[in-house]
Amino acid sequence: MKHPPTRDLPKIQSKWPTALATLAVAGACWAMFITYATNQEKISSSVFRSIMRSLKADLQLRDLLGDAIRPQPEWWLNGDPRIEGKIGQLQGNIDVSFRVKGSKGTGTVYFTSIRKEKGVPFTVLRFKVICDDGTVVHISDNLPIEN
Repeated sequence: MKHPPTRDLPKIQSKWPTALATLAVAGACWAMFITYATNQEKISSSVFRSIMRSLKADLQLRDLLGDAIRPQPEWWLNGDPRIEGKIGQLQGNIDVSFRVKGSKGTGTVYFTSIRKEKGVPFTVLRFKVICDDGTVVHISDNLPIEN
């Protein structure tokens, strides 16, 4: 029996590109999950519900945006709004912004509130809506913001 002629073994391809691509995809999926989960937590908070209740009750804002004031949905969050910022009730600070829309227009809500010490009610520092046409509406602080 004759041996086949000797030849070089095939080059083994590096596994680094596959490993790096897998790591990048896993990291992107993790980041999307964390973004979605923390956004859902903010949406379901009592702070967000109270802010929305105050927005819907403000007469000046209803005149500008229309009657059906609601958070503006984002397609990449499956129709949920994107809430930017932090809601830290235990730490005593709330600083959020998000888009709202009504039957007449849209705008961005900015809400900032702090609690100086434990057991003291939150103090609203900023609660306004900047409409897309540039109009600024300061939301009445007479409406209670529950925590």
